[in-house]
Amino acid sequence: MNDKFVINIIHRPEMVPEYAEKVTGQGKTEDIGRKSLLTESLDIFKFQQETAHRNGLKTTIQMTYASLFNDEAIEIAKHDHDSYGDEISLSLLGLPCNEFRDKYKTKDFCIWMFRLDDKKSIVDDVFGKFHDAFGFYPESTGSYYMDADLINYIKEKYPSVKCAIATCWEEGPKAYHTCNNSWYTFMDGGPWNPWIPSRQNTHAPAANAEEDSGIVAIPHLSRDLLACYDGNGSNFGTHPQNVLRGMIYDTKTWEYPYLYNLVDQYRHLAKYNSGYAYNMMFVGPGWLNKMGRWEAPYELLKKSYEDGMAYYASLKQQGELVDMTMSEFADYYRSRKTYTEPECALWKDILYGSDKQLFWYSDPFMRACVNMDQGGAIVDLRPYVAKLYRPVGIGTGNPTDASYPFLIQEKYRAGYFTHYAGEGTIRSCKVCFKGEEVDMCLERTHASFSLDGCTRVLTLDPVVVEFAELSVTIQTVMRFAEGTSRIQTERHILSISNPECEVEINEYMVGCYGTTEYAENMEGITLSCGDRTISYEYLCREECVNGATEAKCTIPQIGTAVSLETDTEDAVAYIREGYAFSPMFTLGITGNVKEGEVFTTWLKLEKAD
Repeated sequence: MNDKFVINIIHRPEMVPEYAEKVTGQGKTEDIGRKSLLTESLDIFKFQQETAHRNGLKTTIQMTYASLFNDEAIEIAKHDHDSYGDEISLSLLGLPCNEFRDKYKTKDFCIWMFRLDDKKSIVDDVFGKFHDAFGFYPESTGSYYMDADLINYIKEKYPSVKCAIATCWEEGPKAYHTCNNSWYTFMDGGPWNPWIPSRQNTHAPAANAEEDSGIVAIPHLSRDLLACYDGNGSNFGTHPQNVLRGMIYDTKTWEYPYLYNLVDQYRHLAKYNSGYAYNMMFVGPGWLNKMGRWEAPYELLKKSYEDGMAYYASLKQQGELVDMTMSEFADYYRSRKTYTEPECALWKDILYGSDKQLFWYSDPFMRACVNMDQGGAIVDLRPYVAKLYRPVGIGTGNPTDASYPFLIQEKYRAGYFTHYAGEGTIRSCKVCFKGEEVDMCLERTHASFSLDGCTRVLTLDPVVVEFAELSVTIQTVMRFAEGTSRIQTERHILSISNPECEVEINEYMVGCYGTTEYAENMEGITLSCGDRTISYEYLCREECVNGATEAKCTIPQIGTAVSLETDTEDAVAYIREGYAFSPMFTLGITGNVKEGEVFTTWLKLEKAD
């Protein structure tokens, strides 16, 4: 089964779907118990189930709190479990209903945003009602996001749970802005594919059995790893209604090749992950509203769902796909994945027609994104090695932001292309000769992927750097050694137009920390190289040490230390403090190289106690 494409199809009888009351009850006083709303929601759930079964696909039925008060929804779940092998699961979405509001006196519905005591009470309430309805506890659950405290409580109290929908990929400020600044949930920085979350932080994968939370986590929707990163992820996913919301279809023919291309790109990820590929389709009833959604009539919403299921069915018939329930997938995942085995994705643009490539890498120590349009620069870096315990919810002082902090994030902290003064976060290098310098961020290229033992290798096509009196052909090779929390970067000098000349390679990282666009307090950060140290005070200071082989920054605010290292003895290490208008830090290593030589550096992440 290692060469198969695994799909989770998840439905939920969400009796009061998000947004739907405003549509169904337009012009009327709010009433989430309105019979027309409940009836339509259940009819849509039936349609989804029937569509899956007609195509020979089994589902996971995630019962919502509201549906547990509905006898018909319970009977449908029991019938489809017995007849089709569907799993009866439990969702922590779908909390809103009159019973919930009367009991908890709130309109909040995101489980991770409640007080911890309330989270536990709600979990016990929902799990207890599920047991009353079915006579057993579920083996899977989920929400848009599940924080570590919530997962740990569920696993301790209800050990049958082995799988959970635990985060929604890249739902941060980009999603907030495209929801008219009204979507007060932030959960950037997690894996895009299934993982085993650590007990300390849901986003950060467990490095060993001691850190293992006891569940396998899956993402809420499979997203386009390029279009979603560059823009609003809610428009770019294998959820058919995402594609319609993004207007990525022919309005005359109602065809959407992008949807199938996106599924196929997920299939292609098997090439980078030992033959294993994954996808999930999770569509709530609110997206199939009879009055239409996102400028699309109901007939198109219905067609897109039927076509999506038919495509999965065709892959299954060809022996290219295996449909699993969530609990089946959890067993499968644990049978074939080790803790330190990374998830890799060499992703190309399938939407805009460009040649752009991104490489995504995730393991228990880091998540990194490499942009070939910027010469192999690292444009996103999350230090999972810290396993940062970051409670979220009312009463924690952090009610809304569930994101894992970044060290580098070009979308929120400018990247290479800044608009005015200062620097943005990036990990790149400059090639220097006689007072001229060229940043590799300006050199567009492509990459290929290979496996060298337990090391994932990204080999970039050579680029030619042009100076007034010299041209230099450089090839970059990046190595991600499993279990080391280090990224090795080699700059191979393939040729120089004048072989007697040498050029300077200036490897650098500009970093900061945070989860949004807004600067955090940098005081308390320490920079060091050789015997020189700078305590961050926004004074724009710089230190440089000849013969030093490491430049390091310790960031106590996120329990992380990051360093640039080299094995070149005559290298120069430098550190640079930022200033208030550009509150970054810079680490750098420079060295001289000739034709045929290689300059090697390592980006290293450590937990800072």
